[in-house]
Amino acid sequence: MQRPILAMLAPLVLGGCITSFPDITQSRSPCRNDPGGWCDFTREAAADSYGYAMLSSNAYDDEDTYTELGVRFEEVGIIPVTDEEQDMRDGLDYALYDEFEVRKTPEGFARGPRIARILAFRGTEFSSPTDIIYGSLRENQIVAARAVYAAERDRFAADYPDLPIVLTGHSLGGALSTQISIENPGVRAYVFNVSPFYRGDSATNDKDRVAISERGEFLRVLRRYRSPPAAQMLVINCAPNRSAGEKHGIRPLGDCLTWIAAYRDAYAGSLLGPNDISKPPVECGPADKVHPGDNYWQKEPCIHQPRPPEDDES
Repeated sequence: MQRPILAMLAPLVLGGCITSFPDITQSRSPCRNDPGGWCDFTREAAADSYGYAMLSSNAYDDEDTYTELGVRFEEVGIIPVTDEEQDMRDGLDYALYDEFEVRKTPEGFARGPRIARILAFRGTEFSSPTDIIYGSLRENQIVAARAVYAAERDRFAADYPDLPIVLTGHSLGGALSTQISIENPGVRAYVFNVSPFYRGDSATNDKDRVAISERGEFLRVLRRYRSPPAAQMLVINCAPNRSAGEKHGIRPLGDCLTWIAAYRDAYAGSLLGPNDISKPPVECGPADKVHPGDNYWQKEPCIHQPRPPEDDES
């Protein structure tokens, strides 16, 4: 999920008339007196998006899977296909989850009514060139994503006609989610470290999309040559000590968003321990800092560390 393909993809975006767009970012700790040093808009965005970042990570079905999602999400089996039909998708894969209302109880949290179905497109698998060729350089996976979305939408609507399908994905998975959102008004999408290799006008239905990325991750160079993929965007500085490739991964970003969300959302806080989520490197305090919870008031300024010290290897 993190291997550098920048050199391969860069020549594809260097031609034509190019405009660079600025990002909204919290990269210099401007809110030292807020919980964890995170600005209110950052905590709000994290609380809104962290669950979808978790599902975007789980779509890879690898060692970065979140094993504890609690009462909010439940995995749903995808529409079965034959091996031949799967081959025709040219590497595209996805996961499905139902989302439920979370209710606070004296004992903790309980599952309320079903509120949505989440379609999480898997991002690039760098162990095979298939995703790079058919997902980024050609439109094969876009065609497959359209078919998957239409089939899953119709299946869900047959049982729950009044509930929405929400899209999410990381990297290539974010590009596929963006593509489907562009083509289907009103379909909400949450994308993370999104690849710019989608087609269509980024401004189309952009109010329906949220895009969050880690400051300095390697796809930022390519995104500069497209208009913003979403009306709501946030660039967050969770781990300035990591390489551009390491910053691209979805699990570290998902961990960071969940930690920040826990300053606002007690349910997010309940997922920290079970998923072994620790403090983002940039946040003040020791590496083993215990999260103070959603009612925490920052008594002393929490100054983010632009370049946290490397772990002691002695």
